[in-house]
Order: sequence, then C-alpha cells, then structure tokens
Amino acid sequence: MKKIIIIDGGPRKNMNTAAMLQKIAEGAQSVSEDIEVKTVRLYDMNYKGCMSCMACKIKGKASNVCKFKDELTPILEEIAGADGLVLGSPIYFADVTGLMRTFLERLAFPWLSYNDYSMTAPKKMSVLLIETMNGTPERNNSQGYGSMEYCITAALGQPEHLIAYNTYQVKNYDRYELAGFSEEAKRQWRGEHWEQDLQKAFDAGKRMAEKIMS
Repeated sequence: MKKIIIIDGGPRKNMNTAAMLQKIAEGAQSVSEDIEVKTVRLYDMNYKGCMSCMACKIKGKASNVCKFKDELTPILEEIAGADGLVLGSPIYFADVTGLMRTFLERLAFPWLSYNDYSMTAPKKMSVLLIETMNGTPERNNSQGYGSMEYCITAALGQPEHLIAYNTYQVKNYDRYELAGFSEEAKRQWRGEHWEQDLQKAFDAGKRMAEKIMS
C-alpha cells in the first residue's frame, strides 16, 4: 500500500485551501485503491516548533526525524515512510501560515547535517506545494515556502507548485471592513478561475498517484 500525506496548514475547514487539498485527495484516490491518502489539519493539533533540543544531532544517535515528543511526532514519523507529501497553506503577510512554518521547522531541521550541511530525508518522495492567496498573478508578493522550499527540494526532490490566486477571503463581503476589495471583481474572477483551480488540484493529485504507482 502506497501512502500520500496531505498537510493542511490553513485555519478554516471549508474555505480555499481545504477545498484544494480535498480535490488533490480525490484525484489521488481515483488512480488506485492501493493508495492511502491521509489529511492532517495542523490547526487541530497541539505542537511546537523546533525546540533546539538537538536530540536529532547526538553523536551515535543522530536522526533525520524529529525526536521531540508531542502531537506532531507520529505525523513526522509517518511522513518519513510516505511515498508522497502535499503541503497546503493560505498566504498571510506574503508567507505561509505560522503553523505551517512551525511544522516545516520540525520536518526539515533533522534533515540538516552540521558536518557537511547536506540535507538528507529518510527517503525521496513526490512533493506538491499548494498556495491559496488574495494576490493576483500581476500583484503577488508571496514568498511562498521561502527558504524551506530549498530544504524540501534538497532532501525530498523537486516539488510541483500549484497556486490559486485572488481567492475569496470571506463568503459575504458586506459583513466586513474590506472596502479595498471589489466583491464584484472577486466574484467575476472566481467564476472564471475557481473551478479550473479545483480541476488543476484534482489533476495534480492524480499525477502524483500515477507517479507513485509507476
């Protein structure tokens, strides 16, 4: 049985990031019954970022999986044996959410060797990075996964990217102080792009599963 783990770094269960990740799961599951897809919502978990305990660097006991024990520990251990990894986050202040960044610290720091500065994960795997954002292709200041993308690429392999632009921030703009945005323009963009974004997510999940099964 092959396994894909989806990490949802967004706080809202029924908005853009969650919808994109659900389509990725559906696309992957459409390929084969021999693929297990597990979705983990970081906002449902109680965990911390890297504690600088250095337990992963102890001589004779070095580990490329974080040794700090909390609710994130079993997820990191599952990822170590997975065949595919999907990371999804809305973009806040031009970056992934704080909980996604915190997760990535715990994931990637054990990969780093302070002997030769190499990055070594337990195994290579297919990776897909998802961003959902308020920005447009023309006005996009997102740093995405930033320096952590280098770590992901060096340790796991070159990731595929999928970005959903100009997404709805809320379902009813009349309720909020959001006069800087045109709800009409947002609605028009969504009508022209959102279903395409969801289809791209489904196709990306399918591609990952096909690659894993080949």
